[in-house]
Amino acid sequence: MSSSAGRASEIGAFLRARRDAVRPEEFGLPVLGRRRVPGLRREELAQLAGVSPDYYVRLEQGRGRNVSDSVLDAVAQVLRLSEVEREHLRNLARPGEAVPSRPLRPVRSGLQVLLDMMATVPAFVMGRRMDVVAWNGLGDAVNGFTGWSAGPPNVARWTFLDPRARSFYLDWETVAGETVAYLRLYAGRHPSDPALAALLGDLSLRSPEFVRLWAGQRVKEKTFGAKLLRHPIAGELELAFETLALPGEPDLLLVTYTAVPGSADAEKLQLLASWVQTTGGRGVLGLVGE
Repeated sequence: MSSSAGRASEIGAFLRARRDAVRPEEFGLPVLGRRRVPGLRREELAQLAGVSPDYYVRLEQGRGRNVSDSVLDAVAQVLRLSEVEREHLRNLARPGEAVPSRPLRPVRSGLQVLLDMMATVPAFVMGRRMDVVAWNGLGDAVNGFTGWSAGPPNVARWTFLDPRARSFYLDWETVAGETVAYLRLYAGRHPSDPALAALLGDLSLRSPEFVRLWAGQRVKEKTFGAKLLRHPIAGELELAFETLALPGEPDLLLVTYTAVPGSADAEKLQLLASWVQTTGGRGVLGLVGE
């Protein structure tokens, strides 16, 4: 399949999924007889967005390369897209330049020093395609990066291809859905990234759950949230995460975990931090998820 055909398929699948999620009666449209689609028809969406049906069909078929911002905004408003979904629609309608496939490289020494100084905060650096490229001792003790499958740690591969992830994440279905939604957002931003295509192909071949979730056409930024973990030493943990962009490092994100001060989860983190300081954190890495 050519890249242009692939982009046309992507925008068509995304718009159809979003149309199916909108009920006609929400806009006062009559629901008479048998409908072939669960949500809005193409013609109904075009009418609500104030564009001709032919124009909208060309957009959904990936033939609207020069579509204006006003049309995309009108379609997004009818479909009630979030800001992240609006960005994804713009990326699909007007794909950017190809992204070179760059090999993983060590992070700057200063960044690793910063991670190591955050001794009481589990932290790691995530690169493109959810590769984990650096971490501190407590981040490793919590997540067990060096005990994951062979090769550079990758959050998506771990989540879908390592059976230990299902017991490690108490809310595995939520984590899996967020992982897929972030990968789809990245795919919209960088549609010609060959390394991402290889990752998605591998996950599709080896994980039926990934295929099911990918078909849902969800997009989401992983900025903050909660993680519910079953840790082999600390037991159950409920941690908040924050994802921070690094100035001067557009490909990297700093992810930190925190617990409510004074809570049982905070005490468990302190216990793990003390354990890392006295033992170097060795021993737990292969246990995570067992």
